[in-house]
Amino acid sequence: MIAFTDVCVEKNGVAILNGITVHLRERRVGIIGRNGSGKSTFARLFNGIETPTRGTVTLDAVRERGALRRHVGFVFQNPDNQIVYPIVSEDLAFGLKNLKLSASETQARIEEVLERFDLVHLRDRFTHRLSGGEKQMIALAGVLVMRPQMIVLDEPTTLLDLWNKRKFMAAIDGLDQHVVVVSHDLELLAHFDRVLHIEDGTIVADGDAASVVAGYVASSRC
Repeated sequence: MIAFTDVCVEKNGVAILNGITVHLRERRVGIIGRNGSGKSTFARLFNGIETPTRGTVTLDAVRERGALRRHVGFVFQNPDNQIVYPIVSEDLAFGLKNLKLSASETQARIEEVLERFDLVHLRDRFTHRLSGGEKQMIALAGVLVMRPQMIVLDEPTTLLDLWNKRKFMAAIDGLDQHVVVVSHDLELLAHFDRVLHIEDGTIVADGDAASVVAGYVASSRC
């Protein structure tokens, strides 16, 4: 379980999040809200990219920032912000270096994730020559080789065409990990266990996908 207790985030004297208290146990959680509502800041608190100005974020009672990063993976909207090495296999090995694995274990993890998502043919490709859909899958693979218990994705399908969006979300649906997705694409969240609606730095609705999305759509028409 990940728990937020009276979490506030301020930047340059401006409140981005205000007194967020919520406990998340569900396997699939969606986060919706207008641009500038604070939802991306909220998402980045899960693994310590952002830190609270006040309050605490704990995962199974652990709150140390390094522990959050080890156990919660993060996939950015733009994979170019996440892919750092020129060759796919090198990029997938990057995060594993800190785990001090043997060369054979590192290679085994890379091969496992490439085979799982039918990406073996990309192993030795230049990352800058990948398509947008391929880059997003490699960004996801780079998180999965770390074997986190939770994965947070911030607008992961915004830059994808319809075919690649469906392929990417099918990959997400098949994950064993707990998944949190920030998205403006409400269709993606229709089958999620729980959806949070954030506005003006607070959670204004929290419940099943159908009811929260319906309320959000209705409020957007006003």
